[in-house]
Amino acid sequence: MAKVTIDEIDRKILRYLVENARMPFLEIARECGISGAAIHQRVKKLDEAGVILGSKIDIDPRLLGYDVCAIIGVQLKDPASNDDTIARLKEINEIVECHFIAGHYSILLKVYCRDNDHMMHTLFDKIRKIPTIYDTETFISLMEPFSRQVFIDDNL
Repeated sequence: MAKVTIDEIDRKILRYLVENARMPFLEIARECGISGAAIHQRVKKLDEAGVILGSKIDIDPRLLGYDVCAIIGVQLKDPASNDDTIARLKEINEIVECHFIAGHYSILLKVYCRDNDHMMHTLFDKIRKIPTIYDTETFISLMEPFSRQVFIDDNL
């Protein structure tokens, strides 16, 4: 994947959008000292280049009743089964992130569940039932002090 060259105005736009994806383009334009049309064009260029992957609203899972968060390390029986495993994992709604990693595990999952019973059901009746999975190790998250997007520095 080729890197995209961006200038200082693009970096400023990205910083504002990472901080608040719903910030009006006219407000960003005022902060950047350019026209609203120029902001629209630049955001469209960043979107088409794949720099902007979308926008989202962050929801606090606990306020919706998802009180248990876990990181699950997954070992595969055969690394060649990645595609099949990922397709099966993608069907499990409790999994909110999936990462291929180097090291002891092939995959790390971030999972949200209502309670420990729900977590046990998700782990044993959904994840571990996937035939390509050899073993798992579960790490319960006690607290997530912060989460953020990539840092937009001046050296991009």
